[in-house]
Amino acid sequence: MIPSTAEQLAQILAHLELVAASDLELAVREIGGPQRPATELGTLLVRRELLTGYQLERLQHHERDGFYYGRAKILYQIGAGSFARVYRAVHRDNGGCLAVKVLRKRYGTDPEKQKSFQHEGEMGRLLRHPHIVAIEDVGREHDTSYITMEFVEGQTLRELVRIRKSLDVGKSLELLLQMASALDYAHRRGVTHRDLKASNVLVSSTGQAKIVDFGLAGVDDSGDKALGRIMQPRTVDYAALEKMAGMRDDSVRSDIYFLGTIAYLMLSGAPALQETRDRAMRADPRRFHEIEPLGTRDSHVPRDVVELVGRMMHLDPLERLQSMADVCRGVEHAIAVHAEGSGEAPRAVLATDSGPVKGSLMVVEVSPSAQQTFRKFFGRLGYRVLITENPQRALTRFAATPQPADALVISTHALGYSGVDAFNQLTTDPTYAAVPGVLVAGETQDNVAGHVRLDRIRRFVQLPIHTEEMSRLLEELIPARA
Repeated sequence: MIPSTAEQLAQILAHLELVAASDLELAVREIGGPQRPATELGTLLVRRELLTGYQLERLQHHERDGFYYGRAKILYQIGAGSFARVYRAVHRDNGGCLAVKVLRKRYGTDPEKQKSFQHEGEMGRLLRHPHIVAIEDVGREHDTSYITMEFVEGQTLRELVRIRKSLDVGKSLELLLQMASALDYAHRRGVTHRDLKASNVLVSSTGQAKIVDFGLAGVDDSGDKALGRIMQPRTVDYAALEKMAGMRDDSVRSDIYFLGTIAYLMLSGAPALQETRDRAMRADPRRFHEIEPLGTRDSHVPRDVVELVGRMMHLDPLERLQSMADVCRGVEHAIAVHAEGSGEAPRAVLATDSGPVKGSLMVVEVSPSAQQTFRKFFGRLGYRVLITENPQRALTRFAATPQPADALVISTHALGYSGVDAFNQLTTDPTYAAVPGVLVAGETQDNVAGHVRLDRIRRFVQLPIHTEEMSRLLEELIPARA
């Protein structure tokens, strides 16, 4: 029955638990009573944001399901593809914002589509990284499957580039490092994406990249036991690249190649590969040979950045960068060179606000604004700064030779005790015996000091940091350059 009176609409809303009974009672009284037209009640509830236009329209079309998936209450549709629809939702228990991806009902009886969709959900639920969209729930309801995930306020990277035409070098490198670090994490767990493209990267309103849609992700033999080994097809683009190179199932290096095409798009504002929905054209190997060099497409991109992207997109997989860790190192170096938008080529001694470089620091900090604060603060003290968000990846870098910096600085402002645990490995693990370190705690983190292991070359400071004190501390930890 399509509701005609406010009373009928209120009964349906109460039964579906879309609006609280107390709010319904007040709204019905305000419009003049239960016999007023249902449209008046609906309009008032939408105006007061107690109901959405999408919910009201579905009710008026006599639809009574699809308002909830698991613990998520659907608000409205935010995206759609041939495979699934995506909705904005709220959690029924805590009111948190969620995104819900729902498989189209026409695929509800297709075992392969169901399997692929469930696979996407399971991949995402096991991958937890700041730059991978977190999946919270995978289930089946109303004769179809759904995935509940973190909601990212923002837009796809493809939409962002379409609006801005291209991104500046600094922003492009920052987003590239975020994506590469997320993929490095996934690859170390044995998971490859197999469908990297700008529309599968969300950029939040705070400027953070979040990779989404591991629906075609594959797990290799090195994957952990929790994930297991699941064979899935790659996209036509991946298959064409690997066929051309004569390398079958080369998913890690293929992810690197297509991350390179995303970097190309950000820097130039134009796609590296000709865009088409024609499967035959996408499968044609000649498409990869027709790419205009990035340096030719945009002469303003610095030469070293052009070379980095070129190494990611080399057609010979043996000449391509071989791991996402290699990509991260290359991007971190480029960021250090082009910090503050200088665009200068690397020199033996870089100029800073305080003269020649005294040394280099790798700083672990999650917050983008705090990253910039640290970069400027240590830059004024005369140090070259590399930034990373992952303390364990920083330790991995310092376990290698040559080491990435002269000292490691870990901020617990957002990391909390995970940052303390990483810092303490410097004193407990012989691998880091010669690595100087500084732990920086937030102003309100007074309890951190009691958990930190310190020694001759490991120090603790708490915000606010005094310039003179930090300068003396670093000069003690890092030997003066010749």
